[in-house]
Amino acid sequence: MTATPTVPALLAPPLRSSLDPRSPEFAENREEMLKRLEEIESLLDEAEQGGGAHHHERLAKRGKLPVRERIALALDPDSPFLEISSLAAYNSSYTIGGGAVLGIGVIAGVECVIFANDPTVLGGALTPYVSKKWMRALEIARDNHMPYVSFVESAGADLRMRGASRKKDQDEPSSPVSTRIEHFAESGRFFYEMIELSKLEIPTVCVVFGSSTAGGAYQPGLSDYNVVIKQQSKIFLAGPPLVKMATGEDSDDESLGGAQMHADVSGLGEYLAEDEPDALRLCREIVSHLNWRKPGPAPSLRADPPALDPEELLGIIDPELRRPVEIRDVIGRIVDGSRFEEFKPRYGPTMVCGFGSIHGYPVGILGNNGVIYPESAEKAAHFVQLCNQIDMPLLFFQNLTGFIVGKDFEEAGIIKKGSQLINAVTNSTVPHMTVIVGASYGAGTYAMSGRAFNNRFTFIWPSAKIAVMGGKQIAGVMSIVRRGQAARKGEPFDEEADAQIRAAVEEAQEQGSVALEASGAISDDGILDPRDTRTALGICLSVVRNKPIEGAKGYGVFRL
Repeated sequence: MTATPTVPALLAPPLRSSLDPRSPEFAENREEMLKRLEEIESLLDEAEQGGGAHHHERLAKRGKLPVRERIALALDPDSPFLEISSLAAYNSSYTIGGGAVLGIGVIAGVECVIFANDPTVLGGALTPYVSKKWMRALEIARDNHMPYVSFVESAGADLRMRGASRKKDQDEPSSPVSTRIEHFAESGRFFYEMIELSKLEIPTVCVVFGSSTAGGAYQPGLSDYNVVIKQQSKIFLAGPPLVKMATGEDSDDESLGGAQMHADVSGLGEYLAEDEPDALRLCREIVSHLNWRKPGPAPSLRADPPALDPEELLGIIDPELRRPVEIRDVIGRIVDGSRFEEFKPRYGPTMVCGFGSIHGYPVGILGNNGVIYPESAEKAAHFVQLCNQIDMPLLFFQNLTGFIVGKDFEEAGIIKKGSQLINAVTNSTVPHMTVIVGASYGAGTYAMSGRAFNNRFTFIWPSAKIAVMGGKQIAGVMSIVRRGQAARKGEPFDEEADAQIRAAVEEAQEQGSVALEASGAISDDGILDPRDTRTALGICLSVVRNKPIEGAKGYGVFRL
């Protein structure tokens, strides 16, 4: 008999933990984290309801499935679905979720991006949040070179759009007309992006579940494969009322743009389904014939669970971010076997860099143990370049208040060395994934590969805050400016009024920087339960291997 070869593990010792799960601080952190997770779970339930139970009942009478049931029937049994931006539109005038579901799942053994209109929300109309999620769906498909599957049921553009969409912005002046024009102009980009996918040999598969009108009609029009459903799919540039107004012609939905007409006459529908389950069966058949191959590489290291308990991630982060966090305690509860080979551990210690693996996929990891000092930035830039040399994806754990400031640090070259790090991150071409576990303030956000730096995926923990700077710092800076203005004018400074302004500014800034606000605005890909971080990252590390990984071997000019 031939012995089964053993999968090698990273030759690095497991991290030791400094965390005390019996401490009062841990218990306090854990309790607050569980409260926040309970709130998020309640919001997710609300998002699943879409436009409300009465809309679901109305659609069920027509033989229509809820949007998440459609997705579940398309996916391989017992396979995961990583939903993206599930809490879009939180704290806005729109329904939580935004009116669409976006995620990554496995269909017929193939990892696919799935974008689905929710017909219970304004008939699947393209609200600003649907548009942002749609663009993100196309971006994920393009950047990771993976098939794009759309479940279309859209009434077209949201014609009742207001200028402001966030509740906190409702009192800001804006023009509904100019907003609609801007939204209309930007919508054309979706057409370009869908066509580009096909040009890049990325398959696009569309299942039309209901009415697809105006801009919604171009989703099947620009797809490679279309599935339409008898007596249910309706695809036309203009529905019967608009046709009547434009041409005087009398028509009905079915003869104008019904499924059978498009399958038999226009040729827009390649496959005619009897009902929704049949349409989803056909969708799976189409994906199965794509002959899709991932260039890989496959997981190469042993994918044993962390030696440190991931449950303890609940008590690591102080919810108010007042106490420092040992980022190795986070890393050790996510990487395989808690094994981590640290790079330059004695130099620039506020930046932790090293090699690990997640679900067998090798990854270079950077994490913050405080602000970024000049030597920390220098070390991180070096590490990013090394990972590019060996084509290794990068994972960033953000918890920082920015770059260190002050006279001594300016003389030590914090701008120059900080710019070296930002240069290295910008020029890096291996996939980047970022998890914001705590604070993410100032230019440090960019240095640690913030969303603006073409990350493949960015997630946030419930404890996280993201802003230009902390609320107290912003309020304090503004107070100093007011004090200076009063002094220059020779006027007395009202300390009591200033204290009130500082308190109001601090509270507003803190509220605006919390994870739910950030995720509601779709500035990230979603809030993670810390215990699910390893699973989400494992899916992402698999997804990025749909495209060959090639690190940058050349860089822009470093100010050495």
